[in-house]
Amino acid sequence: MEEKGTEDGVTAMAACYQKFDPAAYLQYNYTPPRADFEREDSIVPWKLGCLHRAFTEGDVRGELLVDIGSGPTLYQVLSGCEVFNKVLLTDFLEVNRQELNRWLQQEGDSSVDWTPYLQHVCKLEGRRPSEWMEKAARLRLVISDILPIDVHRPRPLPPDALPSKGADCLVSCFCLESVSPNLTAFTRALGHIRRLLRAGGHLLLIGALGESYYLGGPGVKIPVVPLTEAEVCASLKETGYTLIRLEVYTLPQDMRVGVDDVTGVFFAKAKKE
Repeated sequence: MEEKGTEDGVTAMAACYQKFDPAAYLQYNYTPPRADFEREDSIVPWKLGCLHRAFTEGDVRGELLVDIGSGPTLYQVLSGCEVFNKVLLTDFLEVNRQELNRWLQQEGDSSVDWTPYLQHVCKLEGRRPSEWMEKAARLRLVISDILPIDVHRPRPLPPDALPSKGADCLVSCFCLESVSPNLTAFTRALGHIRRLLRAGGHLLLIGALGESYYLGGPGVKIPVVPLTEAEVCASLKETGYTLIRLEVYTLPQDMRVGVDDVTGVFFAKAKKE
């Protein structure tokens, strides 16, 4: 019965996302105060710092980086694009893939200006912020495709999307807990994406803690699995990942802007043995 309930929940989650508004979502989450590059305690600079450290420690390397559930955002691959020669973006929703493709093809305006993000990551890398255009050109060069994905399928990507050995690294931010009806489905999805990763490859996972909903647009309330740190660790272990590091960010009161009820964010670096 639990399996049937989970399957029904997955179907219901897919229906929730049909009203998702990329422009509104980006406005809610990727502008100040959550994306204030003058503040050390702002959530977006914290995420970018976690990703920068993970991608520059020397053990995360290879040819292919796959972003699982990109949404309409690019920040999660701004450091990785310097390490990997091929980056694959993925999302379940066509509207998000269209948003990403507009930036990639430079066709019209994106719903958010990624320039401050590019400049900030340049600074993290010890480069001048003025070199952001070079980073943008590098990112456009290495993005090989933007593909549909369904993390609730045992084979989440289309056939032949990846080399037979799998990707060298997966990054996924605020995806699995936001598209799963319960902890069982979240854990199962972790197992599904593990099949996309080569042996010895890394997973860099960012997600929400204690969040039961977020707004995917005006009046579009999307349920979320309210995870704890212990549940994240247990789910990773259950699905065959070895946890290397877990970091936690607690939202300051002024970051709680009414578009969700998130209390914290986790960053996990893990490995498929």
